[in-house]
Amino acid sequence: MRRINCDLLLITAAQAVLAAEPSRPRGVGPEHAKFYKSPDVFTCISNPSIILSHSQINDDYCDCPDGSDEPGTSACSYLSDLSPTYASDLSSDNASRSIALPGFYCKNKGHQPSYVPFLSVNDGVCDYDLCCDGSDEWAQVGGLKCENRCNEIGKAWRKQDEQRKKSLGAAGQKRKQLVAEAGRLRKQVEDRIQSLETEIQGAVLKVKSLETALADAERQERGKVIRSTGKGSKIGTLIQMAKDRIEELRESLVEVRQQRDTASARLTELEGLLSTFKAEYNPNFNDEGVKRAVRSWEDYVARDKPAIGDAAHDRDLDEISKPDSETGVIQWSDWEEGEENDVDVLYKIEEYLPVAVRGWVDQKLRDLRILLIENGILAASTDSGSESKTVADARDALKAAQDSENSLRNELTSHKDDLNNDYGVNDVFRALKGQCISKASGEYNYELCWLDRTTQKSKKGGSHTGMGNFVRIDSVTVDDDLPPDGKGLGSGMRVALRYENGQHCWNGPNRSTLVVLACAEQDEIWKITEEEKCVYRMEVGTPAVCEVPGNGKGKEGGAKDEL
Repeated sequence: MRRINCDLLLITAAQAVLAAEPSRPRGVGPEHAKFYKSPDVFTCISNPSIILSHSQINDDYCDCPDGSDEPGTSACSYLSDLSPTYASDLSSDNASRSIALPGFYCKNKGHQPSYVPFLSVNDGVCDYDLCCDGSDEWAQVGGLKCENRCNEIGKAWRKQDEQRKKSLGAAGQKRKQLVAEAGRLRKQVEDRIQSLETEIQGAVLKVKSLETALADAERQERGKVIRSTGKGSKIGTLIQMAKDRIEELRESLVEVRQQRDTASARLTELEGLLSTFKAEYNPNFNDEGVKRAVRSWEDYVARDKPAIGDAAHDRDLDEISKPDSETGVIQWSDWEEGEENDVDVLYKIEEYLPVAVRGWVDQKLRDLRILLIENGILAASTDSGSESKTVADARDALKAAQDSENSLRNELTSHKDDLNNDYGVNDVFRALKGQCISKASGEYNYELCWLDRTTQKSKKGGSHTGMGNFVRIDSVTVDDDLPPDGKGLGSGMRVALRYENGQHCWNGPNRSTLVVLACAEQDEIWKITEEEKCVYRMEVGTPAVCEVPGNGKGKEGGAKDEL
């Protein structure tokens, strides 16, 4: 019995405490409840000098300049930035008339609490997207009764939120994979740089070795004793020129004779045709053109014709046309045997020496000749032909080695520049570089290639139009509402990619694109807009920016709970 009495006392005490705690006025959120604790009076939040009675709260009359006395009505909705300005407002103190409360507070039990703009309170519309419990239409204007849908809306939201969290987890895993791939690619570049530096050292040594080999080959070539071919003297050169000239004239004679014979045959044929025409034409036919042609032919026949040639003349031409080797008129071989020069005598002396001594003498003569040439005592030998195969091969080998060294140095510079480029946090965009995603929007197909370019192409055909080339990674501040599917930017700082210097726009600037990124499970273009003429903006989702500070989508949370 004593136990029951104790329980009754506790219950009674609890009820007393609850009765003593004043309830919040309609429309007041928990963060502003402290201003409404007094059961007797109310002090305007932004104007503490104005004190009202508790009965003036939510009496549908705006007593406080900041509207804090009407948290549950639309009486002070004209203070909202969305409301029109009245003439009476222009004479008032604007500083004291800024609204103190964020809106009408909806508890939304079973879902997420939120605020509704004062303009929407008792406006005859059920705003279930913000106030799912229907408490914003408490006056039931026009008989409207907004039922409480928070349970079903909250259930759907929690299901969608669970899906978002799962998608966020998958996006985080994909970003880890991208970071790992970016690290692997960076390691490849670093390893290649080390390999190139080693290869360049070897290439430098090879070039130096081939430069020495070429210099030795050219030195040996300058000292080489060249034996005359019998055509190096002036008389030999003159004989060769005369021989070549006579051969050229002989070939021309043969060609001209062939042309003469062809022309003679054609002339005979034409004369036969005209003779037949004269014999067979009708003189009674009154055609002045025909008669004139006949008279011209008769005049042509009456004239003396020069002799084209006879058999004796042709025999003479046949004899002249024969090569000298057949006629024997000129024995060129007798004239081409030149006199022995000093080099020929030298070679003849070597013929009488033993083989071992001959090699020693030849090398000593070469060394002596090179020494005399290098000291300017003896002129270097000149050969009318091209350089020797040994020198040509040495020069080609050196050229190939120098080209290979330059190629290695260019590749090394390119890789070093690549390591210094900005690829974002953790080098994550290195794993995406060069990959492309696309989206059809309106009359065009748009394409984004990571850290490369953006393009558009008409669906009707034609070539791609460059919308910009990648310049740098940047950041921008956005303030957008997040759609239910999570495919939006939200609010806060976002990673952005700037693409500039695209194809020139007619009567405008070069095209450019600002690509604003937000966390998503897949790489996807969400939205394309043209903010100014030929200045584009893409909203893109990618796991590359997930878990990066400042890349959350929501207005209240960070990246981890805002996919």
